[in-house]
Amino acid sequence: MALVHYDEGLTMREARALYFEVNRFGADGGYGDAWVDFKLGPLPVPFPNTRARVRAVRYHDLHHVLTGYDTNAIGEFEIAAWELGAGCKGFVAAWQLNLGGLFAGLLSAPRRTVRAFFRGRRSESLYGRPFEALLDREVGELRREMRVDEPSAGPATLDVLWLALASLAGLVVGVLGFATMLVVAPIGIVNLALRRHRARNAAEAGA
Repeated sequence: MALVHYDEGLTMREARALYFEVNRFGADGGYGDAWVDFKLGPLPVPFPNTRARVRAVRYHDLHHVLTGYDTNAIGEFEIAAWELGAGCKGFVAAWQLNLGGLFAGLLSAPRRTVRAFFRGRRSESLYGRPFEALLDREVGELRREMRVDEPSAGPATLDVLWLALASLAGLVVGVLGFATMLVVAPIGIVNLALRRHRARNAAEAGA
């Protein structure tokens, strides 16, 4: 997926609509879906789209727009690290998902993940702000307010300590998540087979 530049004069509502369109998330970003897919390699493993996840992912999507991180695997690891650095406040689902993302990012793209974490430490997240009011703000205005592009003077000792603590917590969450994935992997295999079967039937019906 190519990176998209969101003009600073757009409202967040307009930029989010473009983000949904480019990433093929649907008009509502998939917030109303009962299930969402977690990709275990090529396997789409479905899991419930809980209210806690939806509550967090609404802000998460705005962070994608503001930070410029992609929605591919590495981009998701980067924004997970950024959000941890910037703070997820009382959003438990965000802490859980992001700690797992940090762990995966440190394994697959450590430099980019660490850089994103320290960038987050210089920034402020949107978590906890009145959501609807954010949609009427301009992209550039929020970027400056959140200090998304604050120049780096190098990480402070406290930043390194927070990264070490987050990495340790991410290891625990990652190991537990991997164990869970091993259990649910058969669901993903069946799900993938059913999707391919439906696609083949649809193609034959349209022929």
